[in-house]
Amino acid sequence: MKKIAILLFLLNSIFSFSQKVESYKLTKEEIVQRELDQVSDFPIYRAFEYSDKGGVANLILTENQKNISKKDTLNTKIQAICVMNDHGGFLEKWRINDLLEDYVPKETNIWFWTKYCSTKDLDGDGYIDPVIVYGTRTEYNEIRRVKIITVYNNKKYVIRAVECDLDHCRSFKKDTNWNALPQKIKTYLDQLVVKLRKEQNLLLKDG
Repeated sequence: MKKIAILLFLLNSIFSFSQKVESYKLTKEEIVQRELDQVSDFPIYRAFEYSDKGGVANLILTENQKNISKKDTLNTKIQAICVMNDHGGFLEKWRINDLLEDYVPKETNIWFWTKYCSTKDLDGDGYIDPVIVYGTRTEYNEIRRVKIITVYNNKKYVIRAVECDLDHCRSFKKDTNWNALPQKIKTYLDQLVVKLRKEQNLLLKDG
């Protein structure tokens, strides 16, 4: 019995070691081939496929494209959905929903900031740790809200920021469960905040 247990352990270790952790962006054709366009009610803005020790998963970022003009596509709602193929169907792992909020000045667009999103194994444990970044703009084309959401062990950890010229309406908050994240992931996210401040001229701080 011991020999069987040891053999199973070794086989599992070999499989885990050999399982590649990789991710890539899907083309429009690949999205259709995988029937991912059936997962959400909104048009797919970007989609990724990644593999890790947990298997192969697809992450789709969707925006409802409420107002479409020659210059701009404005969204009132967004969804990020992570699914795994399950016997010809889809098994949903997690989902993120958000929409415009009733601020003054008025929010007119919410969109995924894919430049800052990532699907990487941030702490080296063999599992992808998706980072989803999105923001909102006001009617004056100024950034109002920024959210950075990390999914670790299928749990969401969120940084919420509200940009404002006045101290009393500005905020920057990390979830209360923030310290449950591995240090490598926290370091990556702190560096991402610094990058956003620098590249987008954002404050990202409390009043």
